[in-house]
Amino acid sequence: MKLLIDMNLSPDWAGLLSEAGFESVDWSRVGDPCATDATVMDYARAHGYVVFTHDLDFGAMLAATGAETPSVIQVRMQDVDPASLGETMIALLHRCRRHLEAGALICLDPSTERVRLLPIRRREN
Repeated sequence: MKLLIDMNLSPDWAGLLSEAGFESVDWSRVGDPCATDATVMDYARAHGYVVFTHDLDFGAMLAATGAETPSVIQVRMQDVDPASLGETMIALLHRCRRHLEAGALICLDPSTERVRLLPIRRREN
């Protein structure tokens, strides 16, 4: 599994996740640091990456477009430092690998993790 670390997370994540056996790259190494979220999503889709972010816009984009890729992991916590969250993230990646490879939005917050398979379907009223 390949992970693309969004600009709003420390580039140290790439090294930590690579050491854990996941191909990982920080967006600043492959793209313009000022690029739009849509550009990051397009790159991830074209190159087979899962987007790892602290930005809620990526999940909203998946919901609005009904896209089947790329998978996105959203961390919804105050402390997103690799030293604090690294073990939790590595365990989540192993546990949810199948979902991420198939297409999923995973939201991780202090009390739970939620997995939504892609595409995200709009609810009928």
